[in-house]
Formats: sequence, structure tokens, C-alpha cells
Amino acid sequence: MAIFGGIEAGGTKFICGVGTGPDDLISTRIPTTSPEATVAEAMAWIAEKSAGRLSAVGIGSFGPVDLRRGYITSTPKAAWRNYDLAGAIGKGLSVPVRFDTDVNAAVLGEARWGAARGVSNCLYLTVGTGIGGGAIVGGQILHGLTHPEMGHVRIPHDSVADPYAGGCPYHGDCLEGLASGPAIEARWRMPGWDLPRDHPAWLLEARYLALGIANFVCTLSPERILIGGGVMRQSQLYKMVTGEVERILGAYVENLPPIMPPELGEFAGVLGALALAEQDA
Repeated sequence: MAIFGGIEAGGTKFICGVGTGPDDLISTRIPTTSPEATVAEAMAWIAEKSAGRLSAVGIGSFGPVDLRRGYITSTPKAAWRNYDLAGAIGKGLSVPVRFDTDVNAAVLGEARWGAARGVSNCLYLTVGTGIGGGAIVGGQILHGLTHPEMGHVRIPHDSVADPYAGGCPYHGDCLEGLASGPAIEARWRMPGWDLPRDHPAWLLEARYLALGIANFVCTLSPERILIGGGVMRQSQLYKMVTGEVERILGAYVENLPPIMPPELGEFAGVLGALALAEQDA
């Protein structure tokens, strides 16, 4: 029986998998170094574990990316700029490759096997080193002129209450610039995982995330909102963000979608990449 390869290509690690879904997934982690070394190691592992039965490979990649060409584009990781990731994998393994963003792969995995099963419209946000978002609208991953860049929406910033200028190198105080893990560390002078649960950082974090989510609720009308990433290990944030979204939107939007953790955890991206590969089977 044919099996699929999946790669969640991240800025610090590649999570590679082989299988057809959660029940038979085998996976490994490969540190992200140079493109040549990282891709070679990923392809060697996938080739070995698939044992000649590989049908296609799906890739969910860090970005920004050019979905039409399969390239990583203007990433801060200089060695990876304008790198033909999909082309290198397809040529090296001699199989079709389906390429998308890491968050789009994650939302696809959750829709297929996880917390977004059974709905046609859902949103996945990851809040960690950066902030990214992927959406399924009408049962299809949301694409357009380019892929969504939800972490770079502009949100209100009260510079008196929060004098931190924002850490995004492109936009300063966009959502990512104010609410990502590095922004938390820069503002409070310590990583988020060292801050106690009752630290005022989390009230501010919940406020910023809710401001972004309120915009997504009004524009995409998701039926479920999943938030993953390292910052959300502060599990109290789910209830805090929900309360802030309710407060921001008031009674204008009835039946707000539940805001919850992803069910597949750290495997959402690589499983979504398998689901991408299956589309080319």
C-alpha cells in the first residue's frame, strides 16, 4: 500500500513523518541548519522509512513562501531566502510534492483528524517565536493572491499602557510584534515560560490576542478557533482570551466560536503535511 511523506519545515527544526495518518505515523526531528544539509537528511530519512512505497510528499513550511513556485522567500534566515524547497524535495525523491504554509498544514491536520473535525470553517493560530494563522473556509484551505499573514494584522496599541514599541522588523507593533514569544521576553526581560501564571504579562497577552481574533471572527466567521504554539503553554490564556473576545465584540456577534487547544499537539503540522500529500495520490 502506498504511503505518504510529510514535512513540517520550521525555522529551528524539521518534523518529518511517514504514514497515512495518526494511527501509523512515524516521525523524527531534524535540526534546521543549511538548506542543503537539512533537506538531504530529511530526504534520506523519508526514503529509508517509506521503503520504496512513497507516493507523494506534503510540506508545510515556515515563511513567507511563494505557493505557486514552492519557494521560501523573504525569511530572516538568510540562507533559506528564495530557496526552492518543494523543487528540491520533489527532484530528490522523484515524487509529486504539495506545498503550503506550516499553519495551513496544521489547520488541515486538525480538520482531518483533530479538534476541527466536522466543521467547514475553522481557524488555527500559532503563537510562539512568531504568530501565524491558517484557515479553512467552506471546507477549503484559504488561499488568494498569497497566503494569509494573520500575525501581521494591525491592532490597537496603547503606548501609554504598554510603552513597548513592538518587535516586528517589518511593522513594529503588529499582532506578532506585540504578542509573540520574543515580544513577551523583550517587554518583561525574561522568557514567557519563566513568568508566573498571575503575572500581568498574561492580561496584556490575552488582550492583544483577542483583538486579533475579534477581527478574524468578523471577517472569516470560523466555527472553531484553535490556538497552539509555545506561548499557549500558559493554559490559563484560553479562558482569558475567550473573555476578552466576548468583551471586545460585545453582543454584536452571537454564538462566538469556541477557542481551544489543537488536539494533535506538536504533530498537527506533520499530519497536515501527510493530508496535503494525499491530495496528489
